[in-house]
Amino acid sequence: MSSLDVSTREEVRKIALGYALQNKLRHGQAAVGPVLNKVIGRFKEHKSMLKEISEIVKDVVEHVNALSIEEVKKLIDEYGIAEGKKEEVKGLPPLPNTEGWKVIVTRFAPNPDFVIHLGNARAALLSYEYARLYNGRFVLRFEDTDPRIKRPLPEAYELIREDLKWLSIRWDEEYIQSLRMELYYGTAKKLLEIGAAYVDLCSPDTFRELRNLGKACPHRDEDPSISLERFEKILMGEYGEGEAVIRIKTDLSHTDPAVRDWVMFRIIDTTKYPHPLTGDRYRLWPTYNFAAAVDDHFMGVSHVLRGREHTLNTLKQQYLYRYLGWRYPEVLNFGRVGIEGFILSKSWIKTQLKDNPEKFMGFDDIRFATLSSLRRRGIAPETIKQIIMELGVRGVDAKISWANISAVNRKTLDPRSKRVFIVCNPIKVIIRGLEAPLKVVIPFHPTNDLGSRAFTMSRPEVYISKDDLQHLVRTGCIRLMEFANIRYINTASDGIVEAEYLSKGLEDAKKLGAQIVQWVPVESAIKVVIHRAHNGKLKRMVCIGENSLLELQQGEIIQMVRLGFGRIDRIKRDSITVVYSHE
Repeated sequence: MSSLDVSTREEVRKIALGYALQNKLRHGQAAVGPVLNKVIGRFKEHKSMLKEISEIVKDVVEHVNALSIEEVKKLIDEYGIAEGKKEEVKGLPPLPNTEGWKVIVTRFAPNPDFVIHLGNARAALLSYEYARLYNGRFVLRFEDTDPRIKRPLPEAYELIREDLKWLSIRWDEEYIQSLRMELYYGTAKKLLEIGAAYVDLCSPDTFRELRNLGKACPHRDEDPSISLERFEKILMGEYGEGEAVIRIKTDLSHTDPAVRDWVMFRIIDTTKYPHPLTGDRYRLWPTYNFAAAVDDHFMGVSHVLRGREHTLNTLKQQYLYRYLGWRYPEVLNFGRVGIEGFILSKSWIKTQLKDNPEKFMGFDDIRFATLSSLRRRGIAPETIKQIIMELGVRGVDAKISWANISAVNRKTLDPRSKRVFIVCNPIKVIIRGLEAPLKVVIPFHPTNDLGSRAFTMSRPEVYISKDDLQHLVRTGCIRLMEFANIRYINTASDGIVEAEYLSKGLEDAKKLGAQIVQWVPVESAIKVVIHRAHNGKLKRMVCIGENSLLELQQGEIIQMVRLGFGRIDRIKRDSITVVYSHE
């Protein structure tokens, strides 16, 4: 039997030592699983020697764990081992019980009956980051086996993919449950054959009454051959919706009645409720707990990260695993997450969009907490990621303040967002003492090179806001940002203001104590419609802005000087629509 040569063994030991020292320093204890995964990644040509490599890694990890942190740091310095970028770890605690898994596999399993929201994004991001951290695999799985109650939306599959890509999440494998029905049927048949499941013909009310009393359904103890025969009849279409279900045998005395002989399969009339991908091809559909449990096994999922509300589902699925002799994945349950002032309930949103579509902007209405809504509102993917990684896998519910999101987003956007002039409640000002035509060139950002725009004016007339006019009248002067200092003269009966040009310099404005305000040339002003969400309500403001806005891109995030950040939602020939983000 071949084995590693001496030099390769030493190289494996050296590489393992580096990873083990890093692992210990990050998490307090080195774990065999992640160290082994990284070592194997470096020695792919020696995968056939996995057992020998594993022994070396175990020996190294045991040695490293016996060292103090001071000794670990000393060895890292001595061997010149890079500690790795701590920001890549994101402060995540180590996964539990990684040793027994050859590869760490995580998954994100959305139901494509709607787009995903912030809570879904938490599961997706954490699962993806852990797979990266352990050099493992990340699986995207669409759980779409309920064509009646949670009917999949044909467009939701791609919309979910787009949301994940927006967050820079890349999956190694993708599965769609509705295309895996034969696998579920095969597994169900095995459970029926060994007497671990049965076909129940009782009415729901009759079964519920027996279940609550802890009594068995009359079909529970029938010979497996009878259930197998009924199973085939179901597949042949001999039973209608509600006439039969397939149940797994659990503990009839379990304290929670919902665990007692839960339903594995039910019949759905797909001639009435066709599935968007498979039409009416199948009538017998697995429940969430059955399909998810089977897929986690066959996809090799080692760790499941999901909301705390799934705790009962773990109990249910473990019965199936025990019958089939499978190892159940490690489970990390975290709390719910919401945003103050935003609508997170998927069922509520779906109902409202169906019943009152005219009241909303669509599934990405900026009052919702869906990812597409936050994206439309101008929230950067880096912001979402930072907030979710800070929440981590804590089991408590979390309510994120909009102020916190705004602060993180502002820091992210400020260096890369073009600053533009938009004026609301505009007042026309004629500036005396300026010769026309004149040209004003203003950079889009005061410190970063984001380009510039030029205002060419054939007459010295600008718009300022009504609030800034009041300040001009009260103090006598203001500074038009990056342009000129002006003094108030008077206001005509038609509301047009007359002002006098003073000087160009910023230092002069400081000496005068002049407030700096945004402005827009009258002759090149365009219409700007701003949509803003506040306390669950949608507000619409009509303002004016500089015409350079027409040259920007739809979806681009801008900083509206003295107003706040916004995202360009639509661009027309002579107007734009902006969704307001935050100050």
